[in-house]
Amino acid sequence: MYVTLSSAFTPAISAPVGIPNPAPAQRRTLSVGAHLFREGDIANNIYEITSGVFRLSRVLDDGRRQVIAFGLPGDIIGFPNGTVHHSDCEAIQAGAVISHRRHTLDTLKGDDATHQRLLHAALREISAMQDHLMMLGRKSAMEKVASFLVTLSDRIGTSRDGLTRCALPMSRADIADFLGLTIETVSRTLTRLRKAGVIALDRAQTVLIKDKDALLSAAQARD
Repeated sequence: MYVTLSSAFTPAISAPVGIPNPAPAQRRTLSVGAHLFREGDIANNIYEITSGVFRLSRVLDDGRRQVIAFGLPGDIIGFPNGTVHHSDCEAIQAGAVISHRRHTLDTLKGDDATHQRLLHAALREISAMQDHLMMLGRKSAMEKVASFLVTLSDRIGTSRDGLTRCALPMSRADIADFLGLTIETVSRTLTRLRKAGVIALDRAQTVLIKDKDALLSAAQARD
């Protein structure tokens, strides 16, 4: 999942439908804190997320961390940089993935539908990553946090009684490192949205979106 500049806020990829049942060895389940892969690991597989939330991150030479993306159900992650993975991938919510062997894709073995789905996912990731990088440089703190909440709610939010409930399995530090902000700025911006009646915080890891139109406006208007 990336935060894009588009006002449509559509998911990067729809949840896979009609995936053939793979062999047992192709399915993996991961508990919270488990790594699917680490930066520098040989990239033998590409992964299709069926449940849970994953954090993709890198540690810079000066020790600072950058969260590159969050993997949500329906996302395909693990596209390599050459032959190795270019980030760490950790489950921040227990989840499951389907593994696709790289060599079957490189040699065009396997079914055509899988090839097409993975190719389209790679193209979507490139486009979304470009938008996300532009967002980091162009948007204000309020726009960044509001855009993040809109995107997340569109992907994993559940609506009931006029409210959208959205889990936040990622920490405030994760959100800050993802949006290029400080933890204090993220917390302060969430508080502003709460005081304005746009959202409500139901425990630290759940947000209720009370006014989606106002949140959309905040995502597109400068401070």
